Amino acid sequence: MKYVFYSIGILAVASIVFNAFKLNFNHLLQGDSQIAAISILAALCVVALMGIMIVSKKISQKYEEN
Repeated sequence: MKYVFYSIGILAVASIVFNAFKLNFNHLLQGDSQIAAISILAALCVVALMGIMIVSKKISQKYEEN
């Protein structure tokens, strides 16, 4: 299960990089640039959630040892 969380996190980072190249800073919230900005925000949320899940799994493993 740990590898799934890492894989999803890596895919989210790849999505951030891909969408960063689509951004047009002159018209950030228009057209394709708007979609890219929203996608970057969504991918950042996924990265944060995967980080929380990994920490949660580590805590539950420590709790089960005791």
